[in-house]
Amino acid sequence: MSRKKLTPMEIEVMQQFWQLGATSIRDIQDSLPENRQVEYTTVQTIVYRLEKKGAVRRTRKIGNAHIFEAVWSRKSAIGSFVEDFLALFGGSAEPVMSHLVDSGKLNLEDIKMLENAVREKAKEDTK
Repeated sequence: MSRKKLTPMEIEVMQQFWQLGATSIRDIQDSLPENRQVEYTTVQTIVYRLEKKGAVRRTRKIGNAHIFEAVWSRKSAIGSFVEDFLALFGGSAEPVMSHLVDSGKLNLEDIKMLENAVREKAKEDTK
């Protein structure tokens, strides 16, 4: 599925949709972390861009507030973002994984979890 790319701020707003579900622009603005607070009109512009890209849709109106919900799932949006990121490394996850190990952000427990996920995926692929 070909999707338009999301900017970092659009991803941040999408995170709020995935966390809150169907919600208003004001609720998105209020839910942003304190260090990432932006003006209402900025959030409105981002939500309208997301709507144009097909990532969110208006579901109803309550008073003057339009209620939006995510169309794209977190899993598919993250998958698309990761694919684009890995393309920077020729599609290989190895440089990223090596960096995560070197930086201490990937530990043995994480690797065991990934091994289990790879085994499960292999089982699904053989069905």
